[in-house]
Amino acid sequence: MIWYPYEQMKTMRAPYEIVDAEGVYLYTREKKLIDSVSSWWSVIHGYKHPELNRALISQAEKFSHVMLGGLTHEPVKRLSQKLADWLPGDLDYTFFSDSGSVAVEVALKMALQYYMNRGETERTMILALEHAYHGDTFKTMEAGDDEDYHFVLKAYGPSRYVVHIPTEIKALEQAFEAYHGRLNCLLVEPLLQGAGGMRMYDVSFLKRARELCDRYGVLLIFDEVATGFGRTGNRFVSDLVLPDILVLGKALTGGYIGHAVTVARKRVFDGFYDEHPEHALMHGPTFMGNALACSVALKSIELFETGDYMSKIKRIEAVTRREMEGFTDPRIREIRIMGGCVCAEVTDASVLKGYQQFAFERGVFSRPFLNCLYAMVPYVIREEELVKVLDTMKAWFRV
Repeated sequence: MIWYPYEQMKTMRAPYEIVDAEGVYLYTREKKLIDSVSSWWSVIHGYKHPELNRALISQAEKFSHVMLGGLTHEPVKRLSQKLADWLPGDLDYTFFSDSGSVAVEVALKMALQYYMNRGETERTMILALEHAYHGDTFKTMEAGDDEDYHFVLKAYGPSRYVVHIPTEIKALEQAFEAYHGRLNCLLVEPLLQGAGGMRMYDVSFLKRARELCDRYGVLLIFDEVATGFGRTGNRFVSDLVLPDILVLGKALTGGYIGHAVTVARKRVFDGFYDEHPEHALMHGPTFMGNALACSVALKSIELFETGDYMSKIKRIEAVTRREMEGFTDPRIREIRIMGGCVCAEVTDASVLKGYQQFAFERGVFSRPFLNCLYAMVPYVIREEELVKVLDTMKAWFRV
């Protein structure tokens, strides 16, 4: 039996079985569905993209994977160099892993060990955001603030190593005043908090965070697993405010293969680069730098650049604002729009019960969560397809 994610297996409804996919469409045996959530926000180029397919096949004809322990290969070298050239500032040092959650774990390990290597053993604490989600592994759950994982608090009690604050500058300043000597990092999903409720906040918070991290010698980590590659309407939020460590995943490979990267600035890398073996970063996922993943990531970045995807995202945002701004219903608390994301937050999660099947019957795949009815569509979507997604969302409140 398959053990499905985020489901009570005893009571879950049967999942839709997909037999094919192309462009923005998923196909069951009976239905053609627009994927309004891009397979958890990753499939930015759509499905079965011919150039991404060719990149995979071409690499597979050479080899699919070799370990990076004692070995290297051309695709991983090219991708590392491309990211160094493409990302802002001196985000030049790439550590690959096999999922976004693991890549955040690596970032947190980097931040802690960076100070341990310097003898600053009191810097054991993480400053994070309320409603944060950074993955399902244990340290990312600890750094997160997702109510679905509060069973961990019942088992272990509140963490002595994590402080959560709202996205308010006053709270940020108070936290630094109280804890700055014990903090090793501030970890945030910049501008858009995804799984915590599609919460959006202003860049001024991040700019002040950068100032405080600089003042008190704390590392700033951006988890752009969900927000990177244009989802907020910015290529990367890191283009606006430069973090010390950046985490990318999901759209890195266009949703083809699970792969992620933790990218560090030079001063972070230099904190590990010396003659002492114990100062090395002791981490090594088996499939880090996978050749297939690196090859498809290189092609995905090329498509993003040559296809002027930032213009596509601006068009998606403009159409979404045209269709959704001003739409009201007593059951809707707020409609939020940012870049390639729209969220209708309802007053009670029960309002959304039945929506997934409602959308399925109208040719849209959707997966609401908490009290959020949202869309994060592939960037190659046509206007009429996007309007259909948005009309389906609005139709739910009219039945």
